[in-house]
Amino acid sequence: MSLNYWENDRIRLRAIEPEDAPTFFSWNKTREMSLMVDRLHPPISQKVVEDWIAKTTAKFDENSDNFYFVIETLDGELIGSIDPHKCDRRVGDFTYGIAIRSEFQRHGYAREAIEMVLRHYFRELRYQKVTVKIYGYNEPSRLLHEAFGFMKEGQIRRAAYHNGRFYDDLIYGMTKEEFEERYG
Repeated sequence: MSLNYWENDRIRLRAIEPEDAPTFFSWNKTREMSLMVDRLHPPISQKVVEDWIAKTTAKFDENSDNFYFVIETLDGELIGSIDPHKCDRRVGDFTYGIAIRSEFQRHGYAREAIEMVLRHYFRELRYQKVTVKIYGYNEPSRLLHEAFGFMKEGQIRRAAYHNGRFYDDLIYGMTKEEFEERYG
C-alpha cells in the first residue's frame, strides 16, 4: 500500500507542472480531448498552453478548494486531468471536470481519480454534495457517472453545440451519504 495519499496501486494525482506543457499542447490538437474538456477551439500555440499552466499554478490559494490535478500512471505517464472547481464551502457543493486520453479510457482510471477526489472532498474538506454537468454528446461520461452511482438530477435543453447540432447538458449529482454507502 502506498504512503502517498494521492495515489493508489495504478495512478497518482499531482499538481500540474510547467514541464507538462508539451503534453497538454498535444492534447489540444486532438478532437476527442477538446470535446471532452469543453469544445473544439481554434489552434493555439504552446506558449498559450505554457501561460495557462503558469496562471493555473500561480493561482493556488489555500483558502480555495479549487484545484487542478494531473492524472498519471505510477511510471509517470500523463493520462488525463481532473479539476474540482466552483467549490462553495458555505453550501458544501462542488463540481469537477475530468478528461482521460482516448487510449486510456475504459480502463478504470477515471473512476479511480473520481473516487480519490470525492473521498478527499467529502471526508477531509466536509463537502456534502458534488454536481457534474455532462454534455449530451459525451455518452462515455454519462455511462461512467451512472455506473459510479451519480443520480440524474436534471437536463438543460440545447445548451451545447457540436458538429452542426444542439445537445442537452445532463446534470448529475451525488451526496456524501450516497458516496459513503457505495465506497465507505
